[in-house]
Amino acid sequence: MADSPIGEESASLISSPNSSFVFCASAEMATPDHNHSPNPTTSPPDSYGAVVLGGTFDRLHDGHRQFLKAAAVVARDRIVVGVCDGPMLANKQYSHLIEPIEKRMKNVEDYIKSIKPELAVQVEPIVDPYGPSIVDHNLEAIIVSKETFPGGLSVNRKRAERGLSKLKIEVVDLVQEESGGDKLSSTALRKLEAEKLSNLHLTPGQV
Repeated sequence: MADSPIGEESASLISSPNSSFVFCASAEMATPDHNHSPNPTTSPPDSYGAVVLGGTFDRLHDGHRQFLKAAAVVARDRIVVGVCDGPMLANKQYSHLIEPIEKRMKNVEDYIKSIKPELAVQVEPIVDPYGPSIVDHNLEAIIVSKETFPGGLSVNRKRAERGLSKLKIEVVDLVQEESGGDKLSSTALRKLEAEKLSNLHLTPGQV
């Protein structure tokens, strides 16, 4: 799943976009397999019947939208999105400011439907690093960012252990902020909100 192996905080995503099932930049992420190059890949539109990705998708921003759009473009029939919740959020900065899971899921579904309404959109909360990516028999591809590419490899190892087919790993380059060249980050947006809230609580003499 742009801030899990599936994809973003990076979907900050792709995700991370905090794109980021094995998607939420989990500590269970595998180390990179340097025999595989995580270079961006672009398959033709409608290449896969069903694709999967994941992330936190907090404060849906352009990086997330790029990540989700890349997944929607290559999906022909169905797109599965895991949205990190519960223990998957515990180690995120300013986690108390992360939007409610219902809002994040709705934002993801609404955006995908706005760009490719014919797709069946399956959005669900995930509380472990893998979510539906290792149990759905009909998936064909997983969408990741460069940062969560090792998670895609981890997903395929888990699927192989369960006797499921491996997924094609599609790697999406995440959008950069116009100033400074840093990737868009939900964490940075939460930090700004935290600073604003802090300023609001200053006494007049402290301003």
